[in-house]
Amino acid sequence: MESDQKIIRQSKWMWENCLPHISLDCVVFGFHDNQLKVLLLKMEATQKWLLPGGFVLKNEHLQDAAHRVLFERTGAERIYLQEFGVFGSLNRSEGFFESYPDDLWYKQRFISAGFYALVDYTAVNVTPDEYSDTCQWSNIDDLPELAMDHQLIYDNALAILRQQLSHKPIGLNLLPERFTISELQKLYETILGRSLNRGNFYRRIMRFGILVKQEDPRKGGAHKAPYLYSFDPLKYQESLQGLDW
Repeated sequence: MESDQKIIRQSKWMWENCLPHISLDCVVFGFHDNQLKVLLLKMEATQKWLLPGGFVLKNEHLQDAAHRVLFERTGAERIYLQEFGVFGSLNRSEGFFESYPDDLWYKQRFISAGFYALVDYTAVNVTPDEYSDTCQWSNIDDLPELAMDHQLIYDNALAILRQQLSHKPIGLNLLPERFTISELQKLYETILGRSLNRGNFYRRIMRFGILVKQEDPRKGGAHKAPYLYSFDPLKYQESLQGLDW
């Protein structure tokens, strides 16, 4: 198959240009129509679903490699990226390429750094790479079966994201520039998988001073138009540095 030949040709390039035994896997979250989604790929040769991932060039920082991989898949530059774990179980990926020669780059043992990314769904142009025939968003409540240990990586990413909601702001890369408090609360509820008290959420979110109230409310609808808010970029970034919620 042509796809098999591509993988074998690329293997030689990887041996020459990339760090051996180190890889990265990215869990890319987007928010659309009140649903949290994750970006998945499907390879031509296997027809199995994977998280976007890649390898680290010999002259490249790990964080830069993750940004490069995500830009290649999404075209998005405004990305919040967080390293959350390392995955190195025996045979975590070798079996995926079982039918290939043992010297294939992808068949070696790799220890993978896990990153989760938060991106603006509307700014993303999902793009499969040359080895994938599909790249698409999937609702987190209806994920297909994931290959290798990618379900474990995804589960860990979602758990860490939920934990960090208690001490870091979430939303700058997931919501439009202007939004209502109800839309922000819905984002939190979707990530957490549970309902939140409206009054408590409002008081808590306002207490930290990361929101700017806009002069004009959202127009339309039969009821009083809700006010729009945006994030204060400076205070938002300060909160990301570890200020307690």
